[in-house]
Amino acid sequence: MFKYTGILCLCSIWLLIACSDEQTATNSGQNPPPDTVPSLSDQELFDMVHEQTFRYFYDYAEPQSGVARERFHADNVYPQDDKNIVTSGGGGFGVMALLVGIERGWITRQQGYQRLRQIVDFLETADRFHGVWPHWMNGETGQVKPFSAKDNGGDLVETSFMIQGLLCVRQYFKDGSQEEQQLAADIDTLWQEVEWDWYRRDGENVLYWHWSPNFGWDMNFPLRGYNECLITYVLAASSPTHGIPAEVYHEGWARNGNIVDPVEAYGHRLDLHHNGAEAYGGPLFWAHYSYLGLDPRNLSDRYTNYWEHNTNHSLINYDWCVENPNNYEGYGENCWGLTASYSVNGYAGHRPGNDLGVISPTAALSSIPYTPDKSMAAMRYFYEELGSKVWGVAGFYDAFSEEKNFYPQRYLAIDQGPIVVMMENHRTGLLWDLFMSCPEVQQGLDKLDFTY
Repeated sequence: MFKYTGILCLCSIWLLIACSDEQTATNSGQNPPPDTVPSLSDQELFDMVHEQTFRYFYDYAEPQSGVARERFHADNVYPQDDKNIVTSGGGGFGVMALLVGIERGWITRQQGYQRLRQIVDFLETADRFHGVWPHWMNGETGQVKPFSAKDNGGDLVETSFMIQGLLCVRQYFKDGSQEEQQLAADIDTLWQEVEWDWYRRDGENVLYWHWSPNFGWDMNFPLRGYNECLITYVLAASSPTHGIPAEVYHEGWARNGNIVDPVEAYGHRLDLHHNGAEAYGGPLFWAHYSYLGLDPRNLSDRYTNYWEHNTNHSLINYDWCVENPNNYEGYGENCWGLTASYSVNGYAGHRPGNDLGVISPTAALSSIPYTPDKSMAAMRYFYEELGSKVWGVAGFYDAFSEEKNFYPQRYLAIDQGPIVVMMENHRTGLLWDLFMSCPEVQQGLDKLDFTY
């Protein structure tokens, strides 16, 4: 969801709030407040957090489209009523979460199929711009809702998050029943209709984030690394119909090799230049969004080893919170995690060097493949020490600050989704295995000289 490398326009995101006090849900995964439950083993705690976070995407989705709402406010406090706004990026994370729900038995395969069929039907008729969905859409009509004044067209990065998820769904159902095979075929059509090559802006060797039918290329945001956009280039290279040549990746994203700009913090090395956050690495969602399906475990190219890179990125974030140079209350070995989320004054791209005293549970929890023990310790602290201040009907709330006594009862799709997916990848590798089984993805990675 967060664009402009997750930093430049974060201040505008909080202005539009999507939720409804009329929303009803089954709440079948709801548990009592943490202060009323007995001690749980690590496995029991993991299972409970995993399922309850999944509920965001099943119980609290926008009802007409079935797509994940942009946000859900359990406190029923909204600056404006846009309860039907859905998000292409968070929606992509949501379709992956639905597969987790089927595999875990939280919903039946048929329930999962029906919801995914509803979502794909919506996506087929929703606004697209050269095959690319906008950042936000009205879940009742499919029409674009501008993300900002000139951002009323295609959003290539958010679309890549949706396609990453849809390809997992395609692989999951492609050998199923007749109706499941049809769903897979319809997803394949949507995938082939995305014009990745159009977003080169007249053939340049770089991809652009936005195009608008009213404003053309006025947003003028070329995708250069490193940030959350690696998946966009992998998919663009993998497209069987609108693919890009390898030089777009190497010259554009990798800056003719200048993406390699090593730094070291707390004894952990980052090989890649993190845009606007060079000293300690960017918000932790940069280690999550592209890697929900793209398997980092054995992933390397000529620039870095992505497992090592993401693990070191997570450890730097952890060590910053342990050192706690600003002496914020609560920070420590069991309470850490800085990323883009709600903040005390609206919204912020929290990271080392831009630390406002706000912890985002998704940062630590979605890093669990990289930092399993440290992430479990954070999960236990959030649940046992902070209790109902941070725990609600769809898992942990988006952000909190013990320093500022700030505990908003609010959720964001793009923060809840990575928790569900990365916890499952840590358990079984489900989404990694599905995405990496796509023959087009393998061909695209080969084109870009990845090893995997």
